[in-house]
Parts: sequence; structure tokens; C-alpha cells
Amino acid sequence: MTPFRFVTAGESHGPALVATIDGVPAGLTLAEEDINRDLARRQLGYGRGGRMAIEKDRARILTGVRQGRTLGSPIAMLIENRDWENWQVAMSVEPLSDNVRAEEVSGAEAMRRKPVTVPRPGHADFAGTLQRDQSDLRNVLERASARETAARVAVGGVAKRLLAEYGIRIASRVIRIGGVVDETEAGAIATWSERTEQSEVRCLSTTAEAEMKTAIDSARTEGDTLGGVFEVVAEGLPPGLGDYTQWDRKLDGRLAQMLMSIQAVKGVEIGLGFAGAACPGSQVHDGIVPGPFGFTRPTNGAGGLEGGVTTGQPLILRAAMKPIATLRKALKSADMATMEPVDAHYERSDVCAVPAAAVIGEAMTAIALAQAFLEKFGSDAVADIRAAYHEYLARIRPWWRPMGR
Repeated sequence: MTPFRFVTAGESHGPALVATIDGVPAGLTLAEEDINRDLARRQLGYGRGGRMAIEKDRARILTGVRQGRTLGSPIAMLIENRDWENWQVAMSVEPLSDNVRAEEVSGAEAMRRKPVTVPRPGHADFAGTLQRDQSDLRNVLERASARETAARVAVGGVAKRLLAEYGIRIASRVIRIGGVVDETEAGAIATWSERTEQSEVRCLSTTAEAEMKTAIDSARTEGDTLGGVFEVVAEGLPPGLGDYTQWDRKLDGRLAQMLMSIQAVKGVEIGLGFAGAACPGSQVHDGIVPGPFGFTRPTNGAGGLEGGVTTGQPLILRAAMKPIATLRKALKSADMATMEPVDAHYERSDVCAVPAAAVIGEAMTAIALAQAFLEKFGSDAVADIRAAYHEYLARIRPWWRPMGR
């Protein structure tokens, strides 16, 4: 059984989002602030929509933690949706009575109650409606919404806290928005993470940041949206996480699935990724050099993974996010109720959410790494895991040791 399993529940305009994690070891120091810090980061970013002005996401830990430490039992977390107060009738759990249906309403409330029958190209609306036999697309779009990722970021906060116990750190940055690319070489996380937290688009170059913001402003004026590419880096990983013996245990495949599951992500690469396909092998593979502190790798084209197993070098992942499918510049669609051609349905949306997607990418990476870490070193109690981890480090010490140890 895979340790650190999780599920999320909740609709975009429902009362709340819920996340449940099973497999968190006992004895981990955990506070709600460890989770809420990343929830706040997810809401930032130039180009976000009006929803971020409404929601102030905070997770409440309901189970699995007592007096600041995990119990080893399932952890349940709740994130309330502030916008629920405007959707209590439209998203009511109970059937609406006849007099409520007949009630004369106008404006925004009328729009909320009206069935959605026009799908948005690029969204899950059309395919999901066919799959689940729905007549109102809202029954699909409410769950398919990227609002669900708030619950995943909460889960990732717990995973990050677990990995931090063993010196593993995860950070992210944006390297492209639209046609603007930040070509800054990153280096170690400590040299750049503070800068990305100060940037409204989570990039390193101040010049690129200004150009990205200009591109977002232009897209907003034109009623359009922009995608981009973000990078997630994890440092402090030991060699040997993951498995080379079976396809479904390979950590690179599991990480790719985690990132590809984020709404609007359409491509993932590790290390050199697609660029490596254009180079000869002599320029792609990382040499192994003996030294006084074990073997070293002068390069990291593999991005910290070989054969589905971590190498001990920094893990480098990139994900490409398509432009958001909901845009004011209406795309062509059709009404599923009448079969007539119409403009696509518009729901309040961001212009660009790549900086937020980078934070979500951190969370999903942390979850995959936490699973792999617990698979290798045990999952019952933090103290037992620490003992197993240090025993492993002692065994491989002639060939590898963590930087600075």
C-alpha cells in the first residue's frame, strides 16, 4: 500500500474544500500555519482574477493532530469558500422547492441559478458532461475548476513539513509567460528563492518580470489569457528514492503524473528534457567523478533522476501550462440544449495563473517525494524513519554524502 495517500472533495462554489491524508507518520510537528503559508502563496500572482479578492484561504486541521504533533491517524483538513454565501441557493445540497424555482430573481443571482448548457473549448465542460450524463454543465465545471488545487496545496504543505525533517527543500520559479522567457541561471535554491517570493510573477529577472506583466496587461485588454512554463526544484534528496524494477514505481513517471494532473498543464520535462533530444549523448549524460567526499556529478542534465531513481543531485522539473480556457474574448461553441452555434460560456477567471501553478507544482512534487521517502524508510513514526534514514546514509557514505555533511 502506498503511504501518504490523499483525496480531495468539494466544488468551486460549494461550502468548502476538504482534503484527507492517510499515512502521515506519528510524531511529526505540524501546525496550521505550515499549510496556510502555501495557501496564501497560491493566491498571489500578477494576472489573477476577482476570485482571489474574495477568498482568503485558511486550512483548519480537523483530525489526526494533537497538541502540535501528528498521531499517525488520518488527517482531515477543511478550507471554507467565502464565495459560498453568494451561491447557497444555486449550489444547494437539498432540492429547490417549487416556490424557490418560481421566485423572480434578476442579475447575478439569476445567472447563478441558470443551467449552463454552453461548453467552453479547452475546459472539461463538454467531455465531462458526456461522460457523466449531465444536462447542466455546472455539475462538471464546479469540480473540474482549478479551485480544487487549494486542497492539494494543503496536502502538499503537510508533505513539505515531513520532508523538511530530513533536510529536503522544494522551491519554484516561473521561466516563461506567453512569449517572454526568463533565461536566468538559477543555481542553488538559497540563492534565488527569496527573489521569486518577492516577484509578482515568480521569476528571477527584473527585466523579464516587467515584460511578463506587460504581456499580461495586453492579454487582459484583449480579453485573452496567457500560459507559460514553471520550474520546480528539490534539494537535499538522497540517491535511491523511487525504483527501476517496475514501470509504476519509477519516480520520474510518478512525478510527471503529479504535475500533469494540475489543471491546464499539458507538458512535463525533467532536467534537459526536450532540449536533450536535440543533443548528442556526450552533451546530455552526467559524468561520475570520484572525490574526497564520494562521487560527484559535474553536470545535471538528468535533472536528479536516472532510471526512475534519484541520483542525489537536485531534482529539476518543468511544466508547461496552457492559457486558461475561460476568456472574455468568446470562442465559438454550441448550446448543448438547442444544438445552435453560440459564443462560449464565460465564468469569472484569471488572465494568467502560471505563478500560482508553480506553487501547486511544489505541492504535487512534495507529495510524490514524500510517498517515495516513506516507501524507502518506513511510515509509522518520525523517529523510526530518521533512524532508518541515517543508517542508509551511513551505508552509502563511501560513495555519496549530503552536501555540507
